[in-house]
Amino acid sequence: MHHALVLARHAEERGEVPVGAVLVQEGEMVAEGWNCPITAKDPTAHAEIQAIRAASQQLGNYRLVGTTLYVTLEPCAMCAGAIIQARIQRVVFGAFDPKGGAAGSVLSILPGDRLNHQVQCQGGILAEPCGAILSAFFRARR
Repeated sequence: MHHALVLARHAEERGEVPVGAVLVQEGEMVAEGWNCPITAKDPTAHAEIQAIRAASQQLGNYRLVGTTLYVTLEPCAMCAGAIIQARIQRVVFGAFDPKGGAAGSVLSILPGDRLNHQVQCQGGILAEPCGAILSAFFRARR
């Protein structure tokens, strides 16, 4: 999660919402990503999607079985869907997203028992620093 926070700051330096993600398999980092929808001109370029795309290329498979995704913010519905499609085993996130979170805050896609793939989910890990970087970013924008 500490590396995901570094990536969130990387996104912030580029004027993006500061969210970072790291995908790990067997204790080794496979891929990383940070928010870049503004610079990429791509609404799907969330940190989680970037990490999933990079991991799929790195591992040569669109199924990322046995992986854990660490992300600084609770995934949205789009990212939750991608996580399920990629067959990611576990998601660990920092700050809860009371306006768009899909891991229990607004929607309960992760975890959920109605879809074909079940994802283990744990939130609130390093929630304070993960939330603080987001709060400071939006406070500066207002």
